[in-house]
Amino acid sequence: MSDTEGPTRTRLLRLLRDRGALSRAELADRLQVPRPRLLTDLDGLLATGLIQEAGPAASRGGRRSTLVELNPTLRFAAVDLGASSIDVEITDGRLEPVAAATMVSDIRSGPKEILHQVNEMLGKFHTEGAFERLAAVGIGVPGPVSFRDGVPVSPPIMPGWDRYPVRDLIAREHGCPVVVDNDVNIMSIGERYGGVADSVDNLLFVKIGTGIGCGIYLNGEVYRGTDGSAGDIGHIQVDSHGPVCSCGNVGCLEALFGGAALARDALAAAKAGTSPSLAERLSANRTVTAKDVADGAAEGDVTCIRLIRDGGRRVGGVLAGLVSFINPSMIVIGGGLAGLGHILLAEIRSVVYRRSLPLATGNLPVVLSELGTRAGVVGAAVLASEIAYGQPS
Repeated sequence: MSDTEGPTRTRLLRLLRDRGALSRAELADRLQVPRPRLLTDLDGLLATGLIQEAGPAASRGGRRSTLVELNPTLRFAAVDLGASSIDVEITDGRLEPVAAATMVSDIRSGPKEILHQVNEMLGKFHTEGAFERLAAVGIGVPGPVSFRDGVPVSPPIMPGWDRYPVRDLIAREHGCPVVVDNDVNIMSIGERYGGVADSVDNLLFVKIGTGIGCGIYLNGEVYRGTDGSAGDIGHIQVDSHGPVCSCGNVGCLEALFGGAALARDALAAAKAGTSPSLAERLSANRTVTAKDVADGAAEGDVTCIRLIRDGGRRVGGVLAGLVSFINPSMIVIGGGLAGLGHILLAEIRSVVYRRSLPLATGNLPVVLSELGTRAGVVGAAVLASEIAYGQPS
């Protein structure tokens, strides 16, 4: 959103978040609002404690204006719930991290257990002095979400979470606004705010992890669909004779190349002896993981390279259809399996460029996430700041 769109209060706070301390004169210029109206809004925000005066600005030739900045004690909590981990960051008003922690966790243990762990992590941050009180909390979950209601909706890999009141319970616990979104949406928001997709208005962010999903930016706004399930590409069928997926259907993309699927196929290759690298790792560790596949591919193991290329080909086939349909200006690949690196990226690129119309791919970068594992918490922090400022994305 540009400096001249949206309510003045929201635009003012967003401007201070993104640009730092500014003078009253600079704010008036950038926001293009009458000075009396700006001063009224500033007085109101000063009274709330969201902003404060920060001394005189540099002279512009006349009487020096006063700098205004976000209150340095302002704090947001950003929570990224994954299938097997919880990432939490506390940020200041400018979304700079103040404290961070990661906990191994299983989303299938249910909402009560997971949210208890989240509250314990936030409580520890409070005890350690990372914040006195929270202005807002942003949360991403690995499944479809009703953004309006703040609840997961029939999430395939989250038993017990359907319609669970995540937003309301966290808001009650911490006494502040809370926003809940699908994890890939918050990753796309994070990458667009502070990563390789900075200010790209038409964007596909593809998360390839335990599940596979796609965050969609159209005309600078996240597109969530009518019921919050837009971008759930992991459940597009790519093989009518494929394995049964967690959603109950057959041959979904996720069932063929999500994290669990890759581990399954890697284990089969190790047991069959078709991959010396994976067989060695299975013997040493009694299990194999996606990282073992990546390491084996780096060592030149033919089976590991084939597993990655097969997955990239399937993802690329789905994305080629989306490129023809949406015509994005960038595709970003993130999530845990993005760590498979350039073999995966090269295969995805090859299929997308080969199977989409030249007009749609002539100027289409397909790149790896710049923020990596932080994309989710960065996006959750952005959403928290937006709801605190009165304008959720």
